[in-house]
Amino acid sequence: MVQTISEREKMISAKIVEDFYENAYKEFGFGAQRKYPNEEFCRFMGRNFFHKSPEERKRIKILETGCGSGANLWMIAKEGFDAHGIDLSSEAIFLAEKMLESYGVAAELSAQNMCDLNFQNNNFDAVVDVFSSYCFSKKEHLLYLQEIKRILKPGGLFFSYFPAKQSDAYLFPKDSRFIDSDTLESITRENSPFCGQNYPFRFIHSCEYEQGLKNLDFDIQYSEMISRTYHKRQEVFSFVVIEAKKGSI
Repeated sequence: MVQTISEREKMISAKIVEDFYENAYKEFGFGAQRKYPNEEFCRFMGRNFFHKSPEERKRIKILETGCGSGANLWMIAKEGFDAHGIDLSSEAIFLAEKMLESYGVAAELSAQNMCDLNFQNNNFDAVVDVFSSYCFSKKEHLLYLQEIKRILKPGGLFFSYFPAKQSDAYLFPKDSRFIDSDTLESITRENSPFCGQNYPFRFIHSCEYEQGLKNLDFDIQYSEMISRTYHKRQEVFSFVVIEAKKGSI
């Protein structure tokens, strides 16, 4: 039986997520996150940007939302693109600066909320979300996507790597409570990957994601699902991989 929580409990505080990651980065430093780029993100870059000349790359502005300690961002900068990164955690931004320095590159970094982005309209050629906006409720995620549309240039690309509803963590939540039909209050089942990340955790089906983006006048360029197993194939966790283009008008 699906458990629900009150309207008051549905109010997802960015403070909860911020505190979780502030503590994690302070305690574990770079060990709190991977140090190398996400494979599906690398494929996105290969499909769209790696054929560009060095001069062209300098003029291509790429923003990563929820950049963490810079595992993807250093590659964007190292490959010669105009790199930008934001994260809710100021400790993550501090570590990202260190990561970029270690590779001899730089990016524009700032701590800010992804639902209220402090950027001008039509500003970026691409916005990248690698496993970051899943901490939003359904309503908040829509606000986030509206912000992405606002800051992308016409024809700009949005890439997202997002937990899928085919994951066992969603299908068999045990004592984890639902904030809405997509979002667990947190993952509490011990065998679940990402158990212990004590903040809202949202899942989506690829068809739902595609339709939501189409409703915002995005054109879907690429849509796949990636799955992996844990605990000797006892547990499955899946991700939706989406690439969408903002309309030209």
